[in-house]
Amino acid sequence: MIEIKDQSLETFFDELASKAPTPGGGGAAAVMGAQSAALTSMVCNLTIGKPKYAEVEADMQALLEKSEALRARLTGMIKADADVFNRLMATYGLPKDTDEQKAARSAAIQEALKEATEVPLACAEACREAIDLSRIAADKGNLGVISDAGVAAMAGYGALKSAALNVYINAGSLKDRDFAEAKLAELEALLQGAEAAAEEIYQIVKVKL
Repeated sequence: MIEIKDQSLETFFDELASKAPTPGGGGAAAVMGAQSAALTSMVCNLTIGKPKYAEVEADMQALLEKSEALRARLTGMIKADADVFNRLMATYGLPKDTDEQKAARSAAIQEALKEATEVPLACAEACREAIDLSRIAADKGNLGVISDAGVAAMAGYGALKSAALNVYINAGSLKDRDFAEAKLAELEALLQGAEAAAEEIYQIVKVKL
């Protein structure tokens, strides 16, 4: 079976639009985050080697390594999101004819929900990093493609907020409230200042256009 990341965009969007439960919003968030990282890489690649930007060559090389590693991480999360959702759905299909089966089913659902909370939280963390990396591209990148650094920031922010929704929905169904609250606290730390950061990058880019 072809992995989602290896499909054409048209196939991915067709599946996203269909009645199929996956890919869904979590996968879409990862795609947006990967786009953000890719755009930052684009700015790097169009800055590196330009005599005019020789002073920032080393910085852009370092940024490119980080953005490409991040792009790979986020691309992998497209499948991770689909896999964890499918595992969660499978637990709801477990037998519940006896009290023992009901207890086992409930425990399995809760364990799957924990994983389904952690996967989008990891995506949110990566998306916050994507915003931070786009800032460097906006500050030091080739002015000819500086608008792409702004798009990277916007894509990263949209991805972060989208991933957050998937954390909220799964954490809300957890019975282990200590675990849930700990994960929500991690999420809020990632969200803190993200909107202001994305807007600041947007304005930095806009002034340079």
